[in-house]
Amino acid sequence: MSAFRVSPSSSAWQTVELARHPQRPYALDYIHRLAPDFIELHGDRCSGDDRALVAGLGTWNGMTTCFLGQQKGRELADRIARNFGMMHPEGYRKALRMTRLAAKFAFPIVSLVDTPGAFPGAGAEERGIAGAIATSIMEFFRVPVPLIAVVIGEGGSGGALGIGVADRVLILENAIYSVAMPEACASILWRDAAGKVDAAQQLGLTAPRLFHLGLVDAIVPEPPGGAHLDHDAMAASLDLVLRREFALLARHPADELLERRVERFRRIGVEEGPAWDAS
Repeated sequence: MSAFRVSPSSSAWQTVELARHPQRPYALDYIHRLAPDFIELHGDRCSGDDRALVAGLGTWNGMTTCFLGQQKGRELADRIARNFGMMHPEGYRKALRMTRLAAKFAFPIVSLVDTPGAFPGAGAEERGIAGAIATSIMEFFRVPVPLIAVVIGEGGSGGALGIGVADRVLILENAIYSVAMPEACASILWRDAAGKVDAAQQLGLTAPRLFHLGLVDAIVPEPPGGAHLDHDAMAASLDLVLRREFALLARHPADELLERRVERFRRIGVEEGPAWDAS
């Protein structure tokens, strides 16, 4: 892996580049390390499967756990097959199928967010991508099991939020999370994608800024230089934080978790700082 190193004083755009590093670990890289016996399940039981979303069950921390993960793909053919991590309506329906399964058997859920956004193509629009995202967001508020979302790379717009509603929202140190990716923001505001560097700075999409605003609850530290330099160490760091966060959530009954989950998102934009204290 190449030595792509960024100093603590790096600009927001440098963080964007690091979040998109081609050797950065993707969802399956984490899932296979956290739960080596992971079994992937396919299809939305309605119209098809969406390979942009990996979903299944595995043993983690001594318990059966439901994993969701937006998967970009490593090689070109795999990237195309997975639509570069941009989900179709079938992906959000598959996510709901898995959360309902988790609710039925009281499995905790780990949702790994990594997408530039939902797929904006004509086919996705025809099949109701906006409604699929809206339904997913609504249903995630109702899943009566502990649920943690982690932004591991890019968290773009509704494509990310569709599987990003959770009791705790975490972000890796060099990941990004925003209402729009910098290129899209620059094109909308200034009709010129070349303004992406300024847009990145103004969007406040870096982990420290997001934590300060209360949009994320904790920052997961990365190995020196970035997650792409040591996948094993990054997975170990994430494992440690997930264990801590789930232990805190386990102190609360399901009805209280649901109430706090709703309150967490209602308070976004009202005050700064972490939305609620899990302890």
